[in-house]
Amino acid sequence: MIAVMQTNMGEIEDSSVRPKVTDAKGILKQNRQFLDYFWDIAKPAREIRLKAIEDLIEHLKQSEKPDELKYSLKRLVDGLSHTREDARSGYSVALAQLLSVFEEISLKSTLDSVKEKHNLRKVKKKLIRNAAFGNFFGVLALSQSTRLHKEPQVMLECVQLLQSLSHYREHLRDLPRKTMVDILSETSKEVFEEVLLSALQSDLTSALNTPEQLELLLVAMQKFPSVLKPKKLKKLLGTTAVITKENMPKLVEVLKMAARSVKKDNILPPVAFDLLQASLREDNFEMFWNEAIIKGMLSEMPGPTHYLSFRLLGASLPLLSVPQLEFVLSGDVIRYYGQHMLSAQLADRFKFAPEMEKYVSEFMQSCADPDKQLAVVLCFTQLTNQGYPVVPSSWKDLEHMDLSALQQYVEWLMEAFCKPQLEKCLDFSTRRQKGNQESEVESDSCVARFRKWIVPRLCFIVENHQIKKEEVLVMKMARFIFFHAFFDVKKPTPEIPETVQALSVPIDQQTRASISSAFYGLLQGLNSMVVLGDSAEAEKLNSRRILGVKADGSMWIYCLVQYATMLLNQSKYVQSVQTFSSEQRQGWDSMLESVEALKKKAKKSSSPEHTAFQHLFLLVGIQMFKAPDESLELLNDLRTCVEKAQAKKSKKKKANGKSCDEEPHWVEVVVEILLSLLSQPSRLFRSVCKSVFSRICPHLTQEALSSILNVLDPNKDEDESGVMVTDEKVKEKKRKHKEEEEQDDEQGDEEDEEGSDSSSSDDDEEEDEAMEEGEDVDQNFRLDLMKVLQGQNALATEEDGSDEEELDDAAMMKLDGSLATLFLEQKKKIQAKKDEKDRMRKEKVLVRDFKIKVLDMVEMFLSKQGSSALVLGMVEPLLGVIENGMSSETSQQEQDFLRKAADIFRNRLCRAKYYCREIDGREVELHEMLERLIGRAQKLTDSSVSLYYFSAALYVLKVLRGVVSEQDSANAPSTPAELRLMGKVDVERVTTCFRNALTSFMTKRKSPLTGAMFIDLFSRFPVLCVNLLDTAVENITAGVREHQQGQACLMVLRALQSKDVKNLMSDAQGTELYQKVVDQLSKSFEDVQCKNKTVREKIVKALELCQHLVRSVHNQKMPVNLELLQKVLKSMNTEGSLQKPGQLEDTYWSVMKSFGILKPKIEKVKKVVEAEQTEETTKKNKKKGFLPESKKRKNRKKPTVLEGKETPASTETAEGASAASGKKNKKKNKKRKQQGGEVQETQNQPAMKKAKTPPQQNKKKKGRQQEADGK
Repeated sequence: MIAVMQTNMGEIEDSSVRPKVTDAKGILKQNRQFLDYFWDIAKPAREIRLKAIEDLIEHLKQSEKPDELKYSLKRLVDGLSHTREDARSGYSVALAQLLSVFEEISLKSTLDSVKEKHNLRKVKKKLIRNAAFGNFFGVLALSQSTRLHKEPQVMLECVQLLQSLSHYREHLRDLPRKTMVDILSETSKEVFEEVLLSALQSDLTSALNTPEQLELLLVAMQKFPSVLKPKKLKKLLGTTAVITKENMPKLVEVLKMAARSVKKDNILPPVAFDLLQASLREDNFEMFWNEAIIKGMLSEMPGPTHYLSFRLLGASLPLLSVPQLEFVLSGDVIRYYGQHMLSAQLADRFKFAPEMEKYVSEFMQSCADPDKQLAVVLCFTQLTNQGYPVVPSSWKDLEHMDLSALQQYVEWLMEAFCKPQLEKCLDFSTRRQKGNQESEVESDSCVARFRKWIVPRLCFIVENHQIKKEEVLVMKMARFIFFHAFFDVKKPTPEIPETVQALSVPIDQQTRASISSAFYGLLQGLNSMVVLGDSAEAEKLNSRRILGVKADGSMWIYCLVQYATMLLNQSKYVQSVQTFSSEQRQGWDSMLESVEALKKKAKKSSSPEHTAFQHLFLLVGIQMFKAPDESLELLNDLRTCVEKAQAKKSKKKKANGKSCDEEPHWVEVVVEILLSLLSQPSRLFRSVCKSVFSRICPHLTQEALSSILNVLDPNKDEDESGVMVTDEKVKEKKRKHKEEEEQDDEQGDEEDEEGSDSSSSDDDEEEDEAMEEGEDVDQNFRLDLMKVLQGQNALATEEDGSDEEELDDAAMMKLDGSLATLFLEQKKKIQAKKDEKDRMRKEKVLVRDFKIKVLDMVEMFLSKQGSSALVLGMVEPLLGVIENGMSSETSQQEQDFLRKAADIFRNRLCRAKYYCREIDGREVELHEMLERLIGRAQKLTDSSVSLYYFSAALYVLKVLRGVVSEQDSANAPSTPAELRLMGKVDVERVTTCFRNALTSFMTKRKSPLTGAMFIDLFSRFPVLCVNLLDTAVENITAGVREHQQGQACLMVLRALQSKDVKNLMSDAQGTELYQKVVDQLSKSFEDVQCKNKTVREKIVKALELCQHLVRSVHNQKMPVNLELLQKVLKSMNTEGSLQKPGQLEDTYWSVMKSFGILKPKIEKVKKVVEAEQTEETTKKNKKKGFLPESKKRKNRKKPTVLEGKETPASTETAEGASAASGKKNKKKNKKRKQQGGEVQETQNQPAMKKAKTPPQQNKKKKGRQQEADGK
């Protein structure tokens, strides 16, 4: 029947054009949608293919027509060899579904039709690839039909067909072998033993030759172990097992082939993983790892074989026991992996670390054995490069670690910090390190490097919220880091667990500094940590989003301060690295007393001030271990602030006495302390200052706010930079000390003999570079040099007469010493200038960073206290910051600062939901501020800065107006009475101010103001809009330029569209206004000419206004005379210039439509006119052009017999021309006829244009052509 279908459909397939339907049974006519299914199956989109397959199967189920089923089978079999990959896969999946649903279709007949249709022996050479894919996808469809295991003989034929397809590896690669493996995995034991084993005999016998054949054997062994017993393997391979000494060379070669085959795919070959599983089953894992991987794969150069070893290492982790994990992770494979990680840090290098992290992460997630997790983590930790672990300290794979394993790992880290056993680590050095180091690396430096890695790893465990841990473990790590950062052990005691473990190597100063900085970073993590544990108290605190506390409510930093106090009291056993004086110790004790007092008051009556002061006391107190003098001074100020705050609460009346006038308010002192803390580069300080400042915002005074704003004042950079340069003083002292040491060393070198030539040449080069960097030669240095040379008689003068006299050796040595001293001093001066510039640059960066932090305080205050009257005093300082930032340098830090300031001003101030509403007694001040802002906006040169000043003016105006109604929202309905309420705004004064600004914008050619500013004013304040409408209407024609006139039209349009403006105006006022606008528009449209883009934009805006005007007059039936406007608009199109498509033309005709005048239809112009125009343009272009060089060379060979007959040839036809020019005339005439020109027009053209002249006659010919055109 399939053959019959092929003959029936042959007529359609063989015809080049669509033939008439010859299907006798009318299948194709019955349902066109049935054929569309096959088109959709071949489409690239996967969703469309799957939907088409589903619909086709459903259609065939419902129709129950055998002809359609047979046609579908044939069509799908034919599509298996499609040229596109998506189409092939679509047809294969459809065929598999068809065979799965309709079991009446024989698999044998289907396979036969596939073989017949895609016969590799009969197909043309060009189509071999498509035929190979057709056979493969046919077998794939049969295997996916879930029916293949029911018919063993068909399965055998499929396997044999796949074996024959393995010869077409250049097209199919290893797809046939993979399909054979899939078929085996679904085959029963009986079928394999009885049917497939004999067919696969050759492949299984040569299993050690290719990866595909070996994988087939390994899958068969794994699936059918009872069939492929050792005796059977002995017959197949010659050995009773796969992993043997004899097979190792062949296995290594197979693995290398597999590694190279997946070089571009970056995956683990299945044969390698199957070999690993086979080695585990045969209990030969260590031999396989040593012989095949270490000695075999790693013997190659770094590349695919190494990456296969790394992937096999990662994939083997879930399969190995603890001893096997330790064996694998302490050998050469992991060492080579470490070397790869170091070499891969260079750019454009392949990085395997992400793949390994993924393998380890999957192992940690799936592994429930803590011992295995601990073994893997420890082995990766002990992979070190000269003492420093290769794995980063912030390793996300620890997030899946079990709690018991984590506790053991932390204990190991602490023990390794105290007594590092580097001999147990798998340490290595790269080739470059081995070449650079003359002797072995000192063990102490390796210990220091190891310790510098351990502390950040402990901090990462504490700070990472994804790692499950307990409060006891966190406190243990925090105490450990704090102790070794600031204390030394005198005598071990069980009361202090950190003293029990003695240090095998003392901590050097550099390591201790890094531990100290890590501790203060750890405090930041503790301060932002959620409450740990699953208790009810922890859940309650987490629901309130309280951070930085334990489950009992105590702060982490408070617990560490208590631990520090205990250490300070145990002077017999421990000793502080930073020795405290009696005054500093007294300050520490008083800090603890203040914290305890605040805690007691917080229990009685919780107040944000108490928590804020506790934070500050603890933070400043723990800073005493780093900077005791500064911290002691801050503690004294804080204590004074607390006393003042308490005195103010207890005795409000007495607090207004003389003492308050003489001394600053406590809030001002706290703000100064916060500013000084912000000046230090610390994330901890920044977060604590933000939390403290948010609690004291309600108590902020004008003086405290002024101290914050003074930091941002661009005119006080020098004064404020002193806050930031406190850290630079220490660096400056160190730099000067280094310079003195270098000077002493150089003087010592000068006292020696000449020294080495290389060092002297290096010094000369440095001096030359230093001299070259100076723009001009220092005149003082020139004079000093002249004096030295003249003093030694080394400078030739006119009196010398001759230069034969030379200095002796002693004089030359003396002269060299003097010159060396002079040049050394000059070099130091140049270096000092460089250092000064560098210091100024760093200082500027620090100051800018400090100001960015201060902006956080400003933003916090505006968000917390947006309705405070103090906000009004922040408007102009913030505008000054923005204006200064716009005109300053364009560094990235400066741009960030400016962007943040502008965002705070625009979103937190001008657009804030809550604003100041208590302005009693400040009306005059606010009106003056409004006038200043508008005046400044007019004087600026940058429109973007002017916009901020104008927005500030609108904000002040909003504050003056106050609350209009109880429903203070944009959607609330407004009555005319409510709209006229302007609060405490002096409407006449404000109107005059804005009218002057509007007049300035309309009359000045270069004004920083924009029309959008006034449109915003009109929409937000309708009362002012009504007062300013007359000025806007006048400037429709009085504007200095077309741009201003267009903006005036746009302002009037937005005003007339506003409902609030209509409600504020009476009918008579509205009619009068509309008439004025009509008159102004009529004047603006008179004698208008579309000269440029600006004029067209102005006309478009005017027409839009005109359109709204005419519609409103007609709809409301207003007594407005529109005749003059209609007349003027008609005159604009007298020449028909507004009949082309475009925005201007469309707007014009929409206006005219309102008057009842429709756009005339454009008659189609014949193509002859266009052809004539194009012909004329081509003539002109030919006159101006030049002949190609090829034609010029040809013309040189031709005689110039037609030179005298060119002029009278204008009346001749093409037939009277010479034979040489006649052919070319015919060619040109044909071209002109094809372009649509008339024959008569082409014949009347001068014949001289068609004749070619030699190059030397070009000038004469041009003149004659111009005369002919003139005639």
